[in-house]
Amino acid sequence: MGFDSFLGNAKAVQTVRELLARGRVPGSLLFAGPEGVGKKTLALMLAKALNCERRGPAGDDFCGECGRCRQVNEFVASGTEDLARRREITDAQKRVEGLVYFDVQLIEPLTRYILIEQVRQLRTTAYSRPFNFSQRVLIVDQAQSIHWQATDLLLKVLEEPPETTTIILVCPNANELRPTIRSRCFTVQFGAVDEAVIERLLIEERGMGKGELALAVRVVNGSIAQAKSLDLKAYIEERRPWLTLLDAIARPSGKGLGPQQWKILFDATKQLAAERGRIEATLKTGSILLRDLMLAHVDGGSEAVTNVDLLPRLKAWAQALGMDGIRRLAEGIEDSHRMQNRNVNQQLAFDAMAAELLSSPARN
Repeated sequence: MGFDSFLGNAKAVQTVRELLARGRVPGSLLFAGPEGVGKKTLALMLAKALNCERRGPAGDDFCGECGRCRQVNEFVASGTEDLARRREITDAQKRVEGLVYFDVQLIEPLTRYILIEQVRQLRTTAYSRPFNFSQRVLIVDQAQSIHWQATDLLLKVLEEPPETTTIILVCPNANELRPTIRSRCFTVQFGAVDEAVIERLLIEERGMGKGELALAVRVVNGSIAQAKSLDLKAYIEERRPWLTLLDAIARPSGKGLGPQQWKILFDATKQLAAERGRIEATLKTGSILLRDLMLAHVDGGSEAVTNVDLLPRLKAWAQALGMDGIRRLAEGIEDSHRMQNRNVNQQLAFDAMAAELLSSPARN
């Protein structure tokens, strides 16, 4: 085991290994790129490499088997367990009492934010000597969620981290962080993982057949994490009511719905809103279909659509709706997102969206 086991983003891996080989790993790093492409995984690999007992002659790898490499895994597991316990505590003050960080610590949002107490503990830990390791590594995942009141505390430790501490910020988009934070970090940029890598993973680890492969590769969109957890049957089932809705609203101008068709339509909107805990995923599926419709309308979309198995239907829907209809659909999905945040009945939102599109069937 070592960096060779990392999937995709070869340039990011090479950058990290070169820093290790030269003995010039900066005290503050920023790993930025799409979700699920391995940023946190590579950060933990770097933590192992900085402390591994058998790094090899080049000094740019780790064994994954020595006591220190195994201890990194133990630290992360203990920290994750502690975080889960704290999230269950309703008292805000008690939730942050007694924070203790290990020599390798994964720091994640405790609520919607990474709280000022978490960053204060990061700073205290950074300026103390490691307990067991030669190099302490503090990994801040979802760094864009650091509470604004904690930013100044973080800036001070990023500017001059002690020699025995490495801080790694992990976030999807570096531009979500303040320029003053970005300027203090050495940035390693990640991208979507190549389709060939995703395809190989789906075949070798997930046992996926050729008939499912094209759709699965597009759905995971370059994410190793999604490829490893994808339930393609669940995705197909989740998009089904959206297809029913599109069949209903993408009709020839002037052609209305009969009573039975209206019932089918409202059954679909009811299904879309059935599980409140799944609304975010439902809206994401709708947004993917919306993007596919735009691509199908503009250039046929065969090279870029996610739902590649629906391409003929996407083209037909796009032609029937026209760009104005697609725009109205986009507004409806956006309104549903807003209503979700305001705790409004989601089925009413979907019903209103469908009614609006059927009553205003503008076509190009």
